[in-house]
Amino acid sequence: MKKSQLLVALLGVLILLKGSVAQNSKLKIDYEEYTLDNGLEVILHEDRSDPITSVAVLYHVGSNREVKGRTGFAHLFEHMMFQESQHVGQDQFFKKIQDAGGTLNGFTFEDGTGYFEIVPKNALEMALWLESDRMGWLLSTVTSEAFRNQQDVVQNEKRQRVDNRPYGHTNYVIHKLLYPENHPYNWQVIGSLEDLQNANLHDVRNFFKKWYGPNNATLVIAGDFDVQQTQQWVEKYFGEIKARPEVPEPEVRRVSLSETKRAYHEDNFAKSPELNMVFPTIEEYSKDAYALDLLADLLADGKKAPLYKVIVEGKKLAPSVSAWQNDMEITGDFRIRIRAFPKKPLNEVEQGIFEALTKFEEDGFNDEDLARIKAKTETNFYNSISSILNKSFRLAFYNEYAGSADFIELDLQNILEVTKEDIWRVYNTYIKDKPYVLTSFVPKGQTELIAENSEKFPVVEEDIAAETDEPELEKSELTVEKIPSEFDRRVEPPKGPAPVLSLPEIWQHEYNNGLKILGIEHDELPLVNFSITLKGGLLLDDPNKVGVANLMTDIMMEGTKNKTPIELEEAIDNLGANISMFTTRESIVIRANALSSKFDEVYALVEEILLEPRWDEKEFERIKRETIENINRRNVRPSIIATNVFNKLVYSEDHILANSTLGTQESVENITIDDLKKFYADHYSPSISHVSMVGNISKDQATTAFQSLEEKWPAKEVEFPEYPDPPVIEQARVYFVDVPNAKQSQIRIGYTALKYTDEDYFPATVMNYRLGGSFNGILNLILREEKGYTYGARSRFQESNYRAPFVASAAVKSNTTFESMKIFKEEMTKYRNGIPEEDLAFTKNALIKSNARRFETFSALTGVLNDIAMYDLPTDYIKQQEAIIQNMTLEQHKQLASQYIVPDKMVYLVVGDAETQLEPLQKLGFGDPIRLNKKGNVLMAGEDTTMNWHD
Repeated sequence: MKKSQLLVALLGVLILLKGSVAQNSKLKIDYEEYTLDNGLEVILHEDRSDPITSVAVLYHVGSNREVKGRTGFAHLFEHMMFQESQHVGQDQFFKKIQDAGGTLNGFTFEDGTGYFEIVPKNALEMALWLESDRMGWLLSTVTSEAFRNQQDVVQNEKRQRVDNRPYGHTNYVIHKLLYPENHPYNWQVIGSLEDLQNANLHDVRNFFKKWYGPNNATLVIAGDFDVQQTQQWVEKYFGEIKARPEVPEPEVRRVSLSETKRAYHEDNFAKSPELNMVFPTIEEYSKDAYALDLLADLLADGKKAPLYKVIVEGKKLAPSVSAWQNDMEITGDFRIRIRAFPKKPLNEVEQGIFEALTKFEEDGFNDEDLARIKAKTETNFYNSISSILNKSFRLAFYNEYAGSADFIELDLQNILEVTKEDIWRVYNTYIKDKPYVLTSFVPKGQTELIAENSEKFPVVEEDIAAETDEPELEKSELTVEKIPSEFDRRVEPPKGPAPVLSLPEIWQHEYNNGLKILGIEHDELPLVNFSITLKGGLLLDDPNKVGVANLMTDIMMEGTKNKTPIELEEAIDNLGANISMFTTRESIVIRANALSSKFDEVYALVEEILLEPRWDEKEFERIKRETIENINRRNVRPSIIATNVFNKLVYSEDHILANSTLGTQESVENITIDDLKKFYADHYSPSISHVSMVGNISKDQATTAFQSLEEKWPAKEVEFPEYPDPPVIEQARVYFVDVPNAKQSQIRIGYTALKYTDEDYFPATVMNYRLGGSFNGILNLILREEKGYTYGARSRFQESNYRAPFVASAAVKSNTTFESMKIFKEEMTKYRNGIPEEDLAFTKNALIKSNARRFETFSALTGVLNDIAMYDLPTDYIKQQEAIIQNMTLEQHKQLASQYIVPDKMVYLVVGDAETQLEPLQKLGFGDPIRLNKKGNVLMAGEDTTMNWHD
């Protein structure tokens, strides 16, 4: 066994980062590393700050281990390994982990597949039992039926993430052009549906046998556990798994282009043209890859960046620019992406990129520019290891792809040691005058916008066909051989006593101007997160000028009274800090994240942003253009259309919450900078504000810093307009928004229900848990796991100080729209009749035991503080909620369901393909569907929905 101690020196001595790195700042990560006889590499990292433990397994198999004609297998197994294994029944992985108060998930990428569980510490043995069973005892459950079911789920994932959204096929086109046909990156991680449909069980099982063995994986256990006991459990559950035949490490396979390749695609969902320029580069963790990472930031990140100066500021071709080095295991690529304003020719965008590159060559960059980028690396590094799960996968990734978990010592050091000479070298080696792949994605019918000399790329689009019955499976395919074990694995390991809920110590203070501050000291990492929240947001917008509150949070980040936009940006970057503002439906938030050693300087910048806005007219006009473009882009996404139209249906039309925080194109066009100044004068007040503070900082230091606001920020009275409760829906109706050729239908069902502060709000959320509050909810188990109609189905009561919707939702494959709506209706109706005792027990376990995970991350702790402040809750409200859960009876559950799950008094909304899916909905029993346009207005007789879609 090897005992290693990682001393991650953050190079305050070696690299001059304008003082942003504390001298001799070090992070200690202790871990034990050893290898089982079967080749499984095990890493144990103790962290007793919270009574939870994570189990992470990283298999060194992703889509790059597949072969042409047999793609999508790695991603398919990511799904199948959650289904069942020889000793764990159907859908029991999620249920057992959630019943213990844990959470779990998985992911697949080009180079690997990961699985994880985070559980209260008493459930660690159970998590190891589950994880080992699918590693060693999965094959006996890989049947034709299971394979077909997960094929449907994968298809729905592709429809949701690729087919039914703007620019969804971009990566497909880029990879096909950049990588040769036999290159492992030529195909997509999700694979080819044709390949999956043509695959047989022999192919699938052989893929698993070859790649999913202990000798091709790393197991990391992190958190609060007994090392000796855990080692015994690891040996017991994983030790007898047979090693697979040795497989070679993937070989580096760089690619080159002899000439530039240019292609275009007409996108059914895009509103604006998009151009991608992609250069082949080099694999991850190489010296050049680090330099390319920094080159991307220098080219595109910030207002000084040449791509921003030319494309956004100079030519006004696009609202933003982006560039990045796409690091992968066996090679990489460098990407520049410009999503232009509507009607902008991509020839001009391509020309603008080259002008920006010329500007970069002529103007160069200085040591301060490079130092600013490196400064952010330190803070972001700490952020990336701020949870036990993130630390687990950091160690696993280094172990599998960099040769050793010890590489964590070198990774940050390598990027901080990049020199100006390194950056110029990689620019000249990979970018300057080199061939590239150029893709033009344009709205359907707007081929005049494509970059010149581009050829149409063949993207296969799925046809919408009627749902058909599956052929019966041959019995011989379902006969499988059991895999032996040295002990009876059917017996679930017992769990020890559940950890007692221990609330973090919360301190509070209130200043004379009404500003409240709440904090939790958390000293594991040298970080501090804080936010200032002002109640209001969309709620305080003038109904005739919706979008002012949203523009406020954009304009206030564009300089201050004494700093230009560029100077403010540089001041933030010099500190290695992250400062941002955003608007919600009920608040405006200023958020900051930084090293705790830089808190005072970061606070001073936040105060300056808050109290001394610049009101820059030039930036205001740019922000308006960008906001309008963002609105128009979002309004072609079926999921956004569904959300916006649903809000309009369940709130009365004159209720402010019927609107999007962004506003509409018309409302934003009419907003002036004087409207913003008036909003600031009327609605920015400490009397409706609170500060949430989490991190390595004491109450005294925090309250002393914010004392300045007591003196400089006088309170004022802020009037909140009163809006009547939305009208009660007396009879269910079906509404339909047409998205021609949509591969999925977006479903939203619900009504305005409860305020967060209503006595029944939290009990109602508990009641809903079994219906649709988790993966194991009834709606998801039927629509996804049983039927294969969707990638996920959920229901929930939304949080608000006003009456907010209960909403049930899913994105289903188009040809199952009616069947899915019927299932929603029937299951909600049945739910009103009550649930079995075992379902109530599951709900109680899942919700109460999960509180052990409630306080691990900075964001979770900040969320607790914000709930206390926003809803005027006691500091022990979580314990009070536990009592509500524990004391809920079957009768109370049934009464709540009967009162708040009312399927005959809900809105039923579908956003999908009307030509194929509208007519069957008449059979739902709620009358003829009412057709709406994408703004939620009733279609007039004879109105052309196709024109409405593309306007």
